[in-house]
Amino acid sequence: MAEIPKKGGIYRSDDAGESWYLLTSDGRLWGRGSDFAEVKADPKNEDIVYSANVVMWKSKDGGKNWEGIKGAPGGDDYHRIWINPNNTNIIAIGLDQGGTITVNGGETYSSWYNQATAQFYHVSTDNAFPYNVYGGQQESGSVGIASRSNDGGITFREWHPVGVEEYGYVAADPLDPNIIYGGKITRFDKRTAQVQNISPTPVRDGKVRFIRTAPILFSPVDNKTLFFAGNIIFKTINGGSSWETISPDLTRTSWDIPASVGIYNTDEVKKMRQRGVVYSLAPSYQDLNVLWAGTDDGLIHITKDGGKNWKNITPTSITSWSKISMIDASRFDINTAYVAVNRIRVDDMTPHIYKTTDGGATWKKIINGLPNEPINSVREDAVRKGLLFAGSENAVYFSLDAGENWQSLRLNMPASSIRDLVIKDDDLVIGTHGRSFWILDNITPLRQINVNKAKETVLFKPQKAFRVRWNMNTDTPLPPEEPAGENPPDGAMIDYYLPNNSTAPVKLEILNTKGDIIRTFSSNDTLYTIPEVNIPLYWIRPQQILAATAGAHRFLWDMKYTPLNIPAAYPMTAIIHNTPPDATAPWVMPGNYKIRLTVNGQIQEQPLTITMDPRVKTSTIQWQRQHDLSMICYEGRKKSMDKFPAIYQKFTGLFNILESTEMAPTTQTEKAVKETQAELENLLKK
Repeated sequence: MAEIPKKGGIYRSDDAGESWYLLTSDGRLWGRGSDFAEVKADPKNEDIVYSANVVMWKSKDGGKNWEGIKGAPGGDDYHRIWINPNNTNIIAIGLDQGGTITVNGGETYSSWYNQATAQFYHVSTDNAFPYNVYGGQQESGSVGIASRSNDGGITFREWHPVGVEEYGYVAADPLDPNIIYGGKITRFDKRTAQVQNISPTPVRDGKVRFIRTAPILFSPVDNKTLFFAGNIIFKTINGGSSWETISPDLTRTSWDIPASVGIYNTDEVKKMRQRGVVYSLAPSYQDLNVLWAGTDDGLIHITKDGGKNWKNITPTSITSWSKISMIDASRFDINTAYVAVNRIRVDDMTPHIYKTTDGGATWKKIINGLPNEPINSVREDAVRKGLLFAGSENAVYFSLDAGENWQSLRLNMPASSIRDLVIKDDDLVIGTHGRSFWILDNITPLRQINVNKAKETVLFKPQKAFRVRWNMNTDTPLPPEEPAGENPPDGAMIDYYLPNNSTAPVKLEILNTKGDIIRTFSSNDTLYTIPEVNIPLYWIRPQQILAATAGAHRFLWDMKYTPLNIPAAYPMTAIIHNTPPDATAPWVMPGNYKIRLTVNGQIQEQPLTITMDPRVKTSTIQWQRQHDLSMICYEGRKKSMDKFPAIYQKFTGLFNILESTEMAPTTQTEKAVKETQAELENLLKK
């Protein structure tokens, strides 16, 4: 395959490369050769040839005639071909969406939707509950996906395009999560799925340059102000109905030619027209008129008067051909910002993160502890000053001291290009270029770590826990073969740290506002026995015992009272590796609680607030009514369990009705509960 002006095509040699002749000049078969594409011949049949391009092509006559055997409008973009040398009908194809396999020479193919291989350029979230995660992905358009599913796992049911081109930023309206902005630039309405082009330059006249990852961000100070950038910056306060230009061209007018350009360093390159764009925007968290801007040709500017005047504040160490990959304005100080600089275009594979605390007058490089990897993103936490996160070409890192020292936060993440990351409430949300979205649930322990207390037991203050029903699916489960993301952990997350193995049992108690202990856990607890169930055991959620070993631990309390000591049963609506037993104890009421951790006789306590799922509109009075009726059933089951089986069955059925929903109990259910309670009391008197 040769991409040569006027002579491009697919060529064939029959003498081991000594001479070549043209088979076809059809541009569909070779036109992306400098970008991607590949030609492979069947190892057992020289006349069967495949060409990977925008479409996958096959020839059965030595390249004279070609047939498209896989592809789609818009282009899937096929990159690599592997043909099994022993059975040449088995072919693996690598493409922008992942991998696909045919076992019959291209007649049918496996799905690439079973692989978390989405290539995102940026990531953002909205203000819905549960919040949604957004991004533009290579060759597969945009996506909006819920961070939590009602069905126990995040599947294709939660995944939907949001009207943005494949590379674009996505910005949900902070005041209305149904309205999504993105690309260059559109407005999408989730309710109707309609997309409107709202570009400030609806007719491209060459006066404004845009990159495919054009920055789009709302001001955190004024949620109606939206910024959008090409080589100049635009602002709208009416959803794109009109725009104001608030900057001149902020890119370089001259540049050096680095050695990495190699043989392409010609006079034309030195004289080429201005091509830079604004690649990163960072609105201030304190002042609407302060805005930081970074370009893809290595300049940083700031305005403090809403764009009337701009100042070049680029550190002298940042040269042309550097990309200001990300700027993040501090949540705590108007003059502080953090900048990630990517210099791979000049063959510089080292990390570059800069910090200023004086509005860009001076800069400090903060990379101690980072490996020699390019850095794409940097963010400051919204709660703990000095807690930073950075994304490299391989992993996520964090710093507790404003970047003076870094350490890995990779954990279970695969090595992948981290293009962007955002802090949403208590979660760290990651956009990778190749391994889709990842969420690190509940970073509150990182916000509380005190490195000077590494030798002490620590019970961290837990985050606010939402009383959310983890799995409300009413149907048979999706097959385990269907790809699915994980829901957030099912319960209130309780984090603690032990400097050493405990010499005595560790105990965790949950207390209500009266000081009553309503639930107790111990490291001496034993696992319940799984009965002989008629399902494969891979459906069942692993049991958790309170840890007493040295290290950091997370324990989940399901926000319920102590379960009944009866054999476990499992629901039909299962989640692979994560199906809990049917509940036998009621939910506790939303409100304030206390958690008490006892380690080697030492007691630590922290407050815990439980909040109802904000989507639930049932009144507190009705929650209490549901709770009280459930408690009657719960206590009734205890009393009737081994004595009155008919009463026990009645209470069980009524308990299941009450606990299946947050809706107000019906009058007939309440009547049945009280009648069954009276029936039990009469039997106990005899």
